[in-house]
Amino acid sequence: MAGLTVAQLRQFAEQGYLIVEDVLDPARDFAPAMAEYAGVLDGIANELYTEGVVPSTYAELPFKDRLLALRAASGREFGQYFDFSLPQAGVRPDTPIHAGPAVFRVLTHPALLDIVESVIGPEIFSCPVQHTRIKMPVHTLHDGAGALVAKTPWHQDNGVLMPEADVATILTVWMPLNDATVANGCLQVVPRSHGGGLVAHCPRPEGLAIPDQFIDRQQAIPLPMRAGSILLLTQRTMHGSLDNTTEHDVRISFDLRYQPLGQPTGRPAFAEAGFVARSAAHPEQELRDPATWEENWLRVRAQLAAENDPAFNRWRADAPVCA
Repeated sequence: MAGLTVAQLRQFAEQGYLIVEDVLDPARDFAPAMAEYAGVLDGIANELYTEGVVPSTYAELPFKDRLLALRAASGREFGQYFDFSLPQAGVRPDTPIHAGPAVFRVLTHPALLDIVESVIGPEIFSCPVQHTRIKMPVHTLHDGAGALVAKTPWHQDNGVLMPEADVATILTVWMPLNDATVANGCLQVVPRSHGGGLVAHCPRPEGLAIPDQFIDRQQAIPLPMRAGSILLLTQRTMHGSLDNTTEHDVRISFDLRYQPLGQPTGRPAFAEAGFVARSAAHPEQELRDPATWEENWLRVRAQLAAENDPAFNRWRADAPVCA
């Protein structure tokens, strides 16, 4: 697949979002990453079983069923174990993170970067503000469950960054690794909401959220997508996710961001984990070794664990708009 067409670029500019179908092949491109995640889950299960927290490792179950069984038996959340980023507070030397080679190959897939290039140009930096999200059925969650496993509140991606990123062009690429449906918590957007600039966000237990008075919910639309398709969002497009209202389904997605080289990422504490994904001018600068990507994240983790929590956003919960 080459880059976007003129019509697609026009739609993206006007609407603030664009779905591109069948960019990746789930069987070929996602299966290795899911195999890595099966290994992560195996480690979780064995640790819980050894500690006596769960009565079984549930090794006979497929990935989603096993995840749900371990959640039910332990009462714990496991989203951070699969994430290729770190939390914004309380990072420890052993805080879980998974920056595996199969995940890296998805982030740097040529077909994906071709589309990114058509939006931001050939000098592409992989911004370290990105996540794996494993949305669990809402009936399995406890109060205050984080956005890695629960509903993501309405927000703009620019709003979850520091002010330095206001001058940057940061493209969000969201992709479901299994079909994202209205029932299992697909994304929803407010078309053309990117034209109004950045609005206030309020810190809440589930994450930063846009106050209701700034969201035109009557214009909001859900975006069900099949695995292998991607959703492009501008950094100021209002979006969030629906609840996963299914009994037994788990929605798995990658939330990626790319920007032109040399621009601020909006999260300087993570800057060392970003990398050059493509460069026409200096291809020798491209990161091709997934082990180096993992090492960079582990170095960031060690630094954050040794310091006080840095600032990750500009908003205050006691602001009048958040009352």
